[in-house]
Amino acid sequence: MTLLTSTEPLHSVYDAALFDLDGVVYLGPDVIPAAPDAVAAARAAGMRVAFVTNNASRTPASIAERLTWMGVQADAADVVTAAQAAARLVAERFAPGSPVLVVGDTGLRQAVREQGLRPVTTVYDKPVAVVQGYSPRMGLDLVVEGALAVAAGALFVASNGDATAPLGRGIQPGNGSFARVIAYATKHEPIVAGKPERPLHEEGVNRTGATNPLVVGDRLDTDIEGATRRGAHSLLVLSGVTTPVELMLAPPEHRPSYLSYDLDGINESHPPTVVEHGRARCGSWQAQSNDGHLELEGSGERLDALRALCAAAWTSTRTVSPDSAQKAVDQLGW
Repeated sequence: MTLLTSTEPLHSVYDAALFDLDGVVYLGPDVIPAAPDAVAAARAAGMRVAFVTNNASRTPASIAERLTWMGVQADAADVVTAAQAAARLVAERFAPGSPVLVVGDTGLRQAVREQGLRPVTTVYDKPVAVVQGYSPRMGLDLVVEGALAVAAGALFVASNGDATAPLGRGIQPGNGSFARVIAYATKHEPIVAGKPERPLHEEGVNRTGATNPLVVGDRLDTDIEGATRRGAHSLLVLSGVTTPVELMLAPPEHRPSYLSYDLDGINESHPPTVVEHGRARCGSWQAQSNDGHLELEGSGERLDALRALCAAAWTSTRTVSPDSAQKAVDQLGW
């Protein structure tokens, strides 16, 4: 397998882009510099846009306001959150007005209300379900209430299973890590609503009316795997959590269709990566795997070098070692 080629900018090949947010449009409190102009250019070219996020702490309106303040024009209707997908999963199973214990923040409580359910905060309200989503203010008391409710038989739904989140101070525990507390304590696994599961992806497709969407993200195990599961093409940006070594070592379901440093890749063509006689070539770079050891030679654009290295690793008959992948990255001065 190699990355796909596009002689045209991706905005002219796909009718809609489903953008992740954390690590793609912004990183913690700061906008990623390329994002505002890249999104505007894609829209100007006729591409429809939705911002599809596993973050369940903020409301769509507050996310849209934040994006607009950062220079990325957005309305609440452009934002699709894992909180909305999680609340919908519960509403499909229980009657309107049913009590739901919300282990999360404002965005999750609002999503539960919008589905006609009643948010509660204690097991004594006899909740039919526990919905958990990331909150920077998550307290032990609320987690304990959630665990007690799940142990008593409440349905357990997690907005997403992200183990980490890229925030301003670095890579921090995400909702998936917090959900493990309740899962471990109760021996009940949650139903996951967010990426890479279907509900969130399908809501993004429905919002944009896309027939040929492009998923754009920074995480292999959520954004890229979610696209793979649905048969959609994907663009991985290196502005978030995924490292070049992780990309080279990715299993098939985590391999993107295209690769770029940041969202500028949505408005660019993408060069061919060719594998012949065991050697992968992209631009002026060549890479090959000898018994699982990567070898790289050439010069020029180092993103082309990474494309060649990925092709060599992904088509190798022997598993590439992490040390070999790291040495190739070090050679590029990444």
